Amino acid sequence: MTCEDTAGGRACPSPPVAGWRGWTCRAINAHPDELAAVLWGCGLFFFLFTSYAILRPVRDAMGIAGGVRNLQWLFSATFAVMLVAIPLHGWLNAHVSRARFIDWVYGFFIITMLVFAALLSIWPTSPWVARVFFVWLSVFNLFVVSVAWSLMADVFNTEQARRVFGFIAGGASIGGIAGPMVGAAMVSVLSVRGLLVVSAGLLGAAVYAKSRLLVWRLGRDTVQQAQSRRRPVAGNPFTGFLLVARSPYLLCLGLFVILLTTASTFLYFEQARLVAAAFPTRNGQVRFFSMIDGAVQAASLLCQVFLAGRFARRWGVAGLLCAIPLLVAAGFVVLAIWPVFAVVAAVMGVRRVGEYAFIRPGREMLFTGVAEDVRYRAKNFLDTVVYRGGDALSGWVSAALIGATQSLSVVSLVGAVLALAWAALGYALGRHPRGAR
Repeated sequence: MTCEDTAGGRACPSPPVAGWRGWTCRAINAHPDELAAVLWGCGLFFFLFTSYAILRPVRDAMGIAGGVRNLQWLFSATFAVMLVAIPLHGWLNAHVSRARFIDWVYGFFIITMLVFAALLSIWPTSPWVARVFFVWLSVFNLFVVSVAWSLMADVFNTEQARRVFGFIAGGASIGGIAGPMVGAAMVSVLSVRGLLVVSAGLLGAAVYAKSRLLVWRLGRDTVQQAQSRRRPVAGNPFTGFLLVARSPYLLCLGLFVILLTTASTFLYFEQARLVAAAFPTRNGQVRFFSMIDGAVQAASLLCQVFLAGRFARRWGVAGLLCAIPLLVAAGFVVLAIWPVFAVVAAVMGVRRVGEYAFIRPGREMLFTGVAEDVRYRAKNFLDTVVYRGGDALSGWVSAALIGATQSLSVVSLVGAVLALAWAALGYALGRHPRGAR
């Protein structure tokens, strides 16, 4: 049996495998020689999302500690921090090899988690520590997820991505289920400080999973690919912005991200108002947000295992990118007619489940087989600066609409129109030659 050099690396045909390995390969739609890599990729996202999901309810509780009106300021502060962070990210990308880049990024966040644990030991009720933590975690979750998906798009080719990205994303959903359960069960015992230490340990486990994934990839690389992986990505701190600004396709993808965040932010603000009124203590808010997160991630996992792969094969990337926006648009219409908490929670759940199970894998498929600078720089700019810019802008728009009309129905109708535009743009991106390849 011989191996052949291909555009995606070194391809080695594998005979059928019996036993649990064969069953697993068939279940997750992976080839036998890919099984270890797919499982490590899934494991990386499991550790990563467990780490984040433990802390997300803490962030949400801290975000409403200063009042719901404080949220748009926190969203704006997050966007401002992103504007500073992205050039630093670009500089690091130009000085650290692709193979070691995640180590540096995740190492920074592990250290800052431990710093927050120390700060909360000294000032456990400080509103300023709470506000800085909210902004920090909002930056953290986008950066760590973006670079992880950049790695996946680097390790797997387009054909492999269509088969296995749904399963790999399932690791995120499993972690998203485990994290809130750990947070809700242990916050009274460990306190928020202890949860930060646990989260740091899990992020370290994600670094180990990444190292095993790269061992597999380097074993299949050609000599030239292996050498390239050990070099930094060429460019300057502003290359990501320039690549997006010069490409109509990437600009449309940026608008897609902004419309995604608009739907999320409109719903998030209304959810925050209702939770602040119903749960006056921080621990109570953490438990509630943990339960909601657990339910969302459980539904996401079911969709990823039983539905997303079949849906992608039937409807392609265009279907993945437009189905959920259409459902969200319908949900906004229902919310305009019946503006109650149950509807807000249901539409928010559809939006979040759909993003994890359909939209995120679909977006990441657009970045397989593209140039390194697009995959590591333009993509990160879209995933961080554009995403948080959309958060900040839609936060102020939502607050202005509520302030001017005192009506959730008006906000919902505006959200419905924007969600329809989001669906149309998702369909166009998926049908574009880049998305349909």
